[in-house]
Amino acid sequence: MRLATLSLDGSATAAVTLHGDRAVVVEHRGRRFADVGELLRAGPAALEAARAAAGAPGVAYAREQLRQPIAAPGAVLCVGLNYRDHIVEMGHELPEQPTYFGKLARALTGPYATLDVPGEAAPTLDYEGELAIVIGTAGRDVAAADAWQHVAGLTILNDVSVRAHQWRTSQWLAGKTWQSLTPFGPAVVTADELPELGQRELVTRVNGDVRQRSQLHNLVFGVQALVADVSRIVELAPGDLISTGTPGGVGAGMKPPGYLRDGDRVEVEIDGIGAIENVVRVVA
Repeated sequence: MRLATLSLDGSATAAVTLHGDRAVVVEHRGRRFADVGELLRAGPAALEAARAAAGAPGVAYAREQLRQPIAAPGAVLCVGLNYRDHIVEMGHELPEQPTYFGKLARALTGPYATLDVPGEAAPTLDYEGELAIVIGTAGRDVAAADAWQHVAGLTILNDVSVRAHQWRTSQWLAGKTWQSLTPFGPAVVTADELPELGQRELVTRVNGDVRQRSQLHNLVFGVQALVADVSRIVELAPGDLISTGTPGGVGAGMKPPGYLRDGDRVEVEIDGIGAIENVVRVVA
């Protein structure tokens, strides 16, 4: 199942299931949901209603109508240095434990949104294509073997980073949570549609040129390990995001650095999930 949030008339939004070029608005007991996050918080019966709606006629939609799937996640946790090749390019040793940092929810934006970048952030703007986990069921102290029971699905996130601010102290938050610079989507895809997840490929392109390419089995800490570890620290809640880190090929690792510039088009794709695509626009 592919869950998404669709703009219906330019203002109102609704949680939908996507079926090729058509979308079906999810309804449960006469209720619609403003976004996928609201749908997940409504519980298993609402998700079953979404599955049951697959055969409905639906409506045609354009990709520009797709919004970020979760409008206001309670938590946005990100993992740094979690692909072996990225760890090497940044000059670090393989970690024994995950490295976490957070984002504010207002750092997020839609899968095809234009990224309006303040001039202060523009000189060291970087991309980081990532697989993100969407929590579907609450849980605390979840065993790794049970982790998938708490996962609603998987999506794509570009952890756009302002390197000068990220590295000005040992804490990364200042470079990672700039307003509306973290696109994600286009849909939350349930695990049953993603067999052999580790063999799937993540690719990031800038103006059509491949910058990052890696299979998901190169994650040091995978989906189950991360869900279990985070749940020991804080209770998982429906709609929470855990972004799993980026592979090698970031702009900061190039010589000279390959930072993003005004007008650049950045695409992050994971086969089986889809792609997000965003244009950089530097503003005063």
